[in-house]
Amino acid sequence: MTELTNNLRKTVASLGQARNRRLTGWFVAEGTKCVLETLGAFRTAHLFATAQWIQQHPTPGVNPTQVTAADIQRMSQLQTPQQVIAVYHIPDPEPVPAGVGEQLTLALDRIQDPGNMGTIMRVADWFGIRLILASPDTVDIYNPKVVQATMGAIARVKVIYTPLAETLAALPEHVPVYGTFLDGKNIYDTPLKSSGIIVMGNEGNGISAEVARCVTAPLFIPPFPVGADTVESLNVGVATAVTVAEFRRRTKM
Repeated sequence: MTELTNNLRKTVASLGQARNRRLTGWFVAEGTKCVLETLGAFRTAHLFATAQWIQQHPTPGVNPTQVTAADIQRMSQLQTPQQVIAVYHIPDPEPVPAGVGEQLTLALDRIQDPGNMGTIMRVADWFGIRLILASPDTVDIYNPKVVQATMGAIARVKVIYTPLAETLAALPEHVPVYGTFLDGKNIYDTPLKSSGIIVMGNEGNGISAEVARCVTAPLFIPPFPVGADTVESLNVGVATAVTVAEFRRRTKM
């Protein structure tokens, strides 16, 4: 069984910083739901839990290290620490798979907010999207705030970081590239395919010019009623949910 030394405790506590995740090759997941959802999806480096948690939650194949609630608090990235912290090995980067876009796929252009990233991954998980492409300057999915916001979706939705404009430009002509714009076509009046790429842009600046040039079908989510005086735009997580829901609505279950 692993002993929780002061150095190890400090290392786990430091994994909120990208630099330390790169140095160690580790990331953390916290809380019963998030840990149980992810235990089988990633290679476990350490599993720290209180005696009560260990008694209530069997973890076949993984030997937890019993620690105190005070230990958890010292290592936790949460304002309200829970009884368990898993430390996982960050998987090796993967290339963009052949045939990308033959299934409905999300592409994220410079998404910065960890909460938005986690929400988008949850939306993808809910609607059966298993692959997300992300520009290199999109927030790190192994940021603890992203991991928590995914609520376990990180175990089922693969995110591949790639030069987005280059990747989209290299797609076959038959793969549609959709994107959300304030001057796009009304999504509810536009024919939508059950496959292709849906690009979602940065919270403040939208889709970058170089990525926008790759979009073949610009879309717009209209307010109700059309032309009403409303907020300037939707939050990107909300916009992703509305957009993907409309695509799936057109697909027979």
